[in-house]
This record gives sequence, C-alpha cells and structure tokens, in this order.
Amino acid sequence: MEKKPRAIKDKRYEEKHKAERKAKSLSWGTSVPRETAENINFFLKKYGFTKIQLIEAGYKALLDEAAEHNTSLAKIMDGYDDFFGFESDKSEK
Repeated sequence: MEKKPRAIKDKRYEEKHKAERKAKSLSWGTSVPRETAENINFFLKKYGFTKIQLIEAGYKALLDEAAEHNTSLAKIMDGYDDFFGFESDKSEK
C-alpha cells in the first residue's frame, strides 16, 4: 500500500470537516493598515497575548463603554432582571 503525502491527507481531512469548522468558528475577512497591524503584532508578541485575547478584551471594553450610555445593557451585564416598564430596549439607544 502506497503512503499518501501528508498534504493530500490534510486536504482530505479539511474537506471532510469543513462544515464542522464553519459551525464552530467565524472568520472575519478584514484588513488593518500594515503599520497598525505590525504594532499590534509586536505588542501581542512582547506581552504574550493572542489575537483572540485582543478581540475578547476589545469586545468587553466596548460592551462596558456601551453600558455607560445604556441603562438596560448595564443592568443585563450586572445581572439585574427587574426592569421597570420605562426601561425597555426601545427607550434607549
């Protein structure tokens, strides 16, 4: 039996599990200016952070910032579930 090259095995595996990967993760096809990207990469490498940690921390910071301006969001983030009638998502933007 002839051994198949690793690249062929990998490709077959990837094709077989493509749907599973897509269901589990999402990829944003976005670009960042080169200088900014290089600065971010330098920072991440220097301090041992991953790009995922960067995204998660940025998302949390933006949630916190949004909550400062949106009482309903702030209460949800703090675990409150007792809203008054006037505190609906429709009343705040």
